[in-house]
Amino acid sequence: MGHSLKILFAAAEASPLVKVGGLGDVAGSLPLALRQRGHDARIIIPCYGSINLEGYKCNNRGRFVMSFLNNRESIVINEVLLQDGTPVYLVENERYFDRPAVYGEADDLERFLLFSRAVMEVPKRLDWQPDVLHSHDWHTGVVPALLKVAYRDDIFYSLCASVHTIHNLGYQGWFDGSFASRAGLYDYLPPPEDPNRSKSYSMVALGIYHSDIISTVSKTYATEILTPEYGMGLEMLLQMRQDSLLGIRNGIDYDQFNPANDRLIAANYDIENLDKRVTNKLALQDKAGLPVNAEIPLLGLAARLVDQKGIDILAAALDSLFDEADVQFVLQGSGDPKYEETLKMLESRYPDKARMFLVLDFALARLIFAGCDMYLTPSRFEPCGLSHLIAMHYGAIPIVRRTGGLAETVPDCTSDLSSGLGFVFEGYDAGALLMTLRRALAAWQHKDRWQRLMRRVIQSDFSWKSSLPQYEALYEMAIRKSTASQIV
Repeated sequence: MGHSLKILFAAAEASPLVKVGGLGDVAGSLPLALRQRGHDARIIIPCYGSINLEGYKCNNRGRFVMSFLNNRESIVINEVLLQDGTPVYLVENERYFDRPAVYGEADDLERFLLFSRAVMEVPKRLDWQPDVLHSHDWHTGVVPALLKVAYRDDIFYSLCASVHTIHNLGYQGWFDGSFASRAGLYDYLPPPEDPNRSKSYSMVALGIYHSDIISTVSKTYATEILTPEYGMGLEMLLQMRQDSLLGIRNGIDYDQFNPANDRLIAANYDIENLDKRVTNKLALQDKAGLPVNAEIPLLGLAARLVDQKGIDILAAALDSLFDEADVQFVLQGSGDPKYEETLKMLESRYPDKARMFLVLDFALARLIFAGCDMYLTPSRFEPCGLSHLIAMHYGAIPIVRRTGGLAETVPDCTSDLSSGLGFVFEGYDAGALLMTLRRALAAWQHKDRWQRLMRRVIQSDFSWKSSLPQYEALYEMAIRKSTASQIV
């Protein structure tokens, strides 16, 4: 790219300050990667009560008052610099953000609408004009709508383009007519004659409708969401915007996720001393209260326990597998009570083979990445998936369903393990997963072949390196579209 761009990332979470899932990893690492290529990328997130500011100097950058839902809301702008120098602006508001929860509050629609409104005002208060407002997921879906409608005649934003990234279309920020009226959102809906209007009562739909460019986190998912099966009711709207829809695979920050220096695992290792990796397996078995034996294959998973993640077919497949094979399974995750109960029942039936840690514990997740022989991702759908990519860099062999980003990142292994990066199944059913687990366990018995597979998996490159030029092209495309629309 010939010139530097100013890009503001607006997201609900950004690692290392606050992280719930993959969105936090991306919003925290992609700006750094862009800055390393000469761009002025900055981040803006809410200042939750649970935000981790230990070791960071927090600088007050001003205060202002906004009219919001018949109230006067005080907004404080704080700035911290991440260790790499990336500026992060924290939007502080006592009423909506001074609580421990990031998501799951009864007033989430109000919380993130206030945040999105603040996103538009903060650059003006700082006198920093972004070339691109890059919003992420439903929480900031209204940002492109604000830019196109409420700030259409604001000279400060006259040269600013918008990009909205869909990380997971399963979460849309739906609202009803009452909220639309109270929050003034009718101004941002498609016109009454547009057939998409009735299906656009969600924050993410407003982002899709108004943004200059829509992106998703893998090319496969960008194609899948155009269909009724994956479009979650928005496939018609996405088809209408198809010429502005692109998929770019997520990347991993290998400085952050590196088994050679990860202080959260039991023993560090790299491609040159893979023999040390087994220490992590033994430590994980011990922590899980399972028989400590390097010769027993160990399966692992760290995930949110929601419909998307394939927990139903996983539990059914493991129930059969435990009856026929000497194999272990360790899970870290929390979520839907019905899945937690299913997993607890599985653990109670096989106490020497299964251990479920039903908690949010990122340190334990690292040990699972470093300690399991195989990492399971049997998702119903998966926009990209980051945990399996991290696990691969830690030497775990992925077992995945062919969908979304999993289809792009895990080519199926041949029978002799001479090519491929993991074990892949097609249909969403426990039988297909069970057959693939059997295939992987049979391959695990061939230690020399397995070692060569591990080395190939560890050396596979899923960093931001290949994605950055695509993001640069995407931003330029957004700027051209924004400019063209203003001329018209």
